[in-house]
Amino acid sequence: MQQEIKIGYEFFQNVDELNDTEKKLFETAKSAREKAYAPYSNFLVGCALLLDNGEIISGNNQENAAFPSGLCAERSTIFWTAANFPKEKILKIFVIGGSKDFTEKSIAIPPCGACRQSISEYEVKQRSDIEIYFASMSGEVYKTSSVRDLLPFSFDASYL
Repeated sequence: MQQEIKIGYEFFQNVDELNDTEKKLFETAKSAREKAYAPYSNFLVGCALLLDNGEIISGNNQENAAFPSGLCAERSTIFWTAANFPKEKILKIFVIGGSKDFTEKSIAIPPCGACRQSISEYEVKQRSDIEIYFASMSGEVYKTSSVRDLLPFSFDASYL
């Protein structure tokens, strides 16, 4: 079985280059990041999802002293959304993360491997791609049209 590998992304120097919906997602993710519970790593991550009904859902990472009991922002937001809006499709995911004080250079940080796998599951479930944006606090943004751009050899139910 051959699988076509598609890897691509867009880069935006500043959030001002995005459309109004994407700017709103950026601001929502940024606000959600401030509410993250990350007392152990001090690594705060916010996430905002755009559903096909136009609703924006936000979430953040939640840590626990008993590692790895915590959960990343992307998965906590996706799982909550799927539980509460099971018929809606996720169109876009916007993620902003980084150290609490951002004294180091602020960089855009993509979703971790576990989050990529979870996003992949929802792309398969809803039979459509999810645009993924990840940004720095200073406003640099990367955009991919699907999680396959970040996880080209994804694992799904077709392998079971």
